[in-house]
Amino acid sequence: MAKTLENTALVLIDIQNDYFPGGRFELDRSDAAAVQARAALDFFRERNLPVIHVQHISMQPGATFFLPGTQGAEIHPRVEPRPGEAVVLKHFPNSFRETDLQERLRALGVKQLVVTGMMTLMCVDATVRAAADLGYPVTVLHDACAARALEFNGQTASAPQVHAAFLAALGMAYAQVVSTGDFLAQAGGR
Repeated sequence: MAKTLENTALVLIDIQNDYFPGGRFELDRSDAAAVQARAALDFFRERNLPVIHVQHISMQPGATFFLPGTQGAEIHPRVEPRPGEAVVLKHFPNSFRETDLQERLRALGVKQLVVTGMMTLMCVDATVRAAADLGYPVTVLHDACAARALEFNGQTASAPQVHAAFLAALGMAYAQVVSTGDFLAQAGGR
């Protein structure tokens, strides 16, 4: 993790209503992850550091969640953007693909990223890998991300197993993976 937060932005990926209880694609521990994401968001806001919200709108034929114009596609109230905070709309897992995220980061002078969001196994993974490939040092706040169970070849991996596997893989080469509490303590938070 960076020793200084100078030129650092917080990126909140797809913390949207459909991932929460009652939504169209509920994730395991989405509420708990949103609480931690909010703690990081408050920390960045208090220090006037850049915050970028990423919002996925599904445009794929047959999509079943994050549909345009639905309440489920809205950013969750716990991390709702304030006026003046950037919101990047995306249609693919990678938050850089066919968006202006890279241009926004350059305009802000951002050199490193702190990432929270959903799903660990899809959009967080794709975005963190892309960010690292673009040269950004990335810190992922593992408890401010959420996942769901997956099935492959007749075997089911539980949501905690999926979450752990993806974060372990990111931690091998693409990011530093820490808890929100550790990040806040090391960065000077409460």
